[in-house]
Amino acid sequence: MYSETQSMTLEKPAWLIASANMFVSSMLSEATRHITMFIGMTFPFFGGLLGFFGGFALAPTTYFLPCIIWLILKKPTRFSFSWWMNWIFIVIGVALMILAPIGGLRSIILSAKTYKFYQ
Repeated sequence: MYSETQSMTLEKPAWLIASANMFVSSMLSEATRHITMFIGMTFPFFGGLLGFFGGFALAPTTYFLPCIIWLILKKPTRFSFSWWMNWIFIVIGVALMILAPIGGLRSIILSAKTYKFYQ
């Protein structure tokens, strides 16, 4: 595997080091594209999976965990504007965490009978 120290041992020419770094970067991004395309073709219900797993991962880290941490650290006065806003986002985040996986699973179940792999 390529490591950054291998290119740092070369001191000259600078264009060679830059082109080697660009080559490695482009190969890694191309490999990521191919892996994503393979997963998308293998699992035609990938959108449903994104909704299913996104509800578990995206909703807590985006909506209610930062609000809970902020409430713990800042300790705003109870029933102030910021206290209410944080609790509203906590409720919305918990609702999304419950509803998104249900919707993703429903999407997978409803369209499972029409799946045709690699077509």
